[in-house]
Amino acid sequence: MAGPTPIRPYLWFHDSAQEAMEYYVSVFPNSSIDQVTLYPDENLSEHFEGMGGKVINGEFTLNGTRFGCIDGGPAFTFNEAVSFVIECADQAEIDHYWQALSAVPEAEACGWCKDRFGVSWQVVPAGLDLLQQRPEQIQALMHMKKIVIAELEMAVA
Repeated sequence: MAGPTPIRPYLWFHDSAQEAMEYYVSVFPNSSIDQVTLYPDENLSEHFEGMGGKVINGEFTLNGTRFGCIDGGPAFTFNEAVSFVIECADQAEIDHYWQALSAVPEAEACGWCKDRFGVSWQVVPAGLDLLQQRPEQIQALMHMKKIVIAELEMAVA
């Protein structure tokens, strides 16, 4: 395992941390579940009640980036204020991640999608800034859900 990441995202799931880690590791290359600690005896703390068999601390790596997670119950949920950007090399890679991660069609816009766990992702081509040089390209992007590189390249007045 690589050395510590200066800043590491940590995700709070209601009760699906193990499932989420397994799913994400199946979607991203160069990924692994590195460590899973389950809640201890429920009698040790009122906070542990009902959490038997759930993840109190999970560590996983997605395409070289380390993450942490917990099953923390329903007190907090994900929203679009935080998202993870996936810079894709080509349309095939965009299509792969979009197919794997987009599970909430009403949340799709301009390359943003939300997965089945409620986590928001931006699935974008590397160099997206170069595909937003002209007003026509920006207008085309604003009408897209999944980004289609060829349409941005061909956008003209």
